Amino acid sequence: MLALALLLSIPAQARKKNQYEITLKINGGRDSIMYMGHYYAKGNSVVDTVKVDKKGRFVFEGTDTLANGLYFFANPKGTYVEFVIYNEKPFFTFETEQKDWTSNMKVKGSKENEFFYAFHRIDATVTEDLILHEARMDSATFAAYRYKKLLALDSVKMSMIEQHPEKFLSKMMLSAKEVDVPYVDANGDSMTVDQRRQYYIAHYFDNMMLDDNALVRTPKAVFYDRVMTFYDKVLKFAPPQTIISYMDPMLERAKAAPDVFMYLVMTLTQKYLQSNVMVHDEVYVHLVKKYYASGDNFWSSPSTIDKELIRANKWEQLLVGHEAPELILYDTLHIPHSLHNYPHKWKLLVFWSPNCGHCKHIIPEVYRVFNQYSTQYDIGAFTILSDPDDKTRAEWKQFMAQHGMTSPAWLSLDGGEANVDWHDVYDITSTPQIYLIDQDNIIQAKKLGESSIENVIKAICAE
Repeated sequence: MLALALLLSIPAQARKKNQYEITLKINGGRDSIMYMGHYYAKGNSVVDTVKVDKKGRFVFEGTDTLANGLYFFANPKGTYVEFVIYNEKPFFTFETEQKDWTSNMKVKGSKENEFFYAFHRIDATVTEDLILHEARMDSATFAAYRYKKLLALDSVKMSMIEQHPEKFLSKMMLSAKEVDVPYVDANGDSMTVDQRRQYYIAHYFDNMMLDDNALVRTPKAVFYDRVMTFYDKVLKFAPPQTIISYMDPMLERAKAAPDVFMYLVMTLTQKYLQSNVMVHDEVYVHLVKKYYASGDNFWSSPSTIDKELIRANKWEQLLVGHEAPELILYDTLHIPHSLHNYPHKWKLLVFWSPNCGHCKHIIPEVYRVFNQYSTQYDIGAFTILSDPDDKTRAEWKQFMAQHGMTSPAWLSLDGGEANVDWHDVYDITSTPQIYLIDQDNIIQAKKLGESSIENVIKAICAE
């Protein structure tokens, strides 16, 4: 009573109105708690939790605005049913039966969800029919029957998309649809395999609702998987400028949907920041320069943007094809050596430490490969101890002696004294870091590892 009295004492204009009120009733259900959430890229997020009321209903209500997307009700056991919030005031009522939440769903107050469940009833009918016939047919006959039924279901989907393009389900199904690649061009000439592939790449995102914030709140297969497939598989072996040439138009389209744009920029920036592919640095630098420095990044703090810009500026100087910054360091006899003046046709620049577990494994293999090809291709190694303290120096010398790293072309340099702060200039945050540099001090390869260094040396130095 006291709480009610306090509530009534608040002026009417000061009380916040509910922005949503969504009721779910499950006839025959025994759940006492129900969650409401939505999908988000590769996962999902719970936005509200309620207990069953005296009428057996779960009533979700709140003063926060619910963003457009595909939502779900779920019990603690993991049983769930999906529903749509899309350009309607979310004051809906759902009623269903315990034995099958989806097929028995009845909706009030939402045309979007009436459309959504109409399709699911068709889909459920097809699934039930296939289960029934699988038990009655041999595998070959069933495969043909299944193909025919799924083809008919695809036809239903396309009819729904064409007749109701404004519906969220239509947009979601279209976004998940693969590109239809023609066999002939606009002039009626047959397209080659390469031309068809180029068409596929150029039109990959045509069906996707990149300009709609709801896209980010769809299941993993609809948004996240399709985006990642494009960059991880379709463009897996593409050079950086090709990746950028397809990425920029996609992100420009997504600017109309801030939620989608933010997610894509953040995800792709992290992807290319963490990539082990040597030339992907260029994509990361481009993303930061274009979408962080320009002011398009509305979600990050100034300090975060500054941090990314500082790193991008460093990485820009270390891209393949750029001149390696000069380094002058001392060997164990305190004799200075210059990277730029190291007299070899090819130079391996190696940052490592015996304290690094990965270095202990990879550096002996790097030395083996170097020793095998150093004379054949005139390769010199400019190697730097990355943890220069007295204890590590002793371990460093012991490690080299133990592994027979005695070649005069394997130059071992103490990182404690140098012409520049090489940790900063080369952005050394982890080891080992290995570069291949030519006689003009141009970076030809980087991020070399145990499995790649020999192939890279044979491919580049043998030219």
